[in-house]
Amino acid sequence: MIDFTYEADFELINPNHHVEWIQNALQEEGFEEGDINYIFCDDEYLHKLNVEFLDHDTLTDIISFDYTMGKLISGDIFISVERVFDNAKDLNIDFRDEMNRVMIHGILHYCGYKDKQPDDVRVMRSKEDYYIAKIAK
Repeated sequence: MIDFTYEADFELINPNHHVEWIQNALQEEGFEEGDINYIFCDDEYLHKLNVEFLDHDTLTDIISFDYTMGKLISGDIFISVERVFDNAKDLNIDFRDEMNRVMIHGILHYCGYKDKQPDDVRVMRSKEDYYIAKIAK
């Protein structure tokens, strides 16, 4: 089950469309849907998690806690709406496109994609672009 919780002044315009999109991505990647929770929050909320659980005293757009077992994808994905908005503005791209990128980024991590090495970043970006194009249809 994919669930959306809003701890910030933000809501997805069409959450059912996003659920379908994520389910299709999981299926295409060869995984099954478990319990996936998206929590949309502000910088302060996410910063507190970053310090408490990851010992990082920095702002970030996403933190994910992966509970995946085998091919069953489960986890909590926390997204700072403020960070996504600022990143979209800085990159001069549409907020919704950046939000979709961050949303699918968390799922791709659960599917085993990494983003620490340059080659991994290229693969991750390519996958993000691929799935962003699919939600636009």
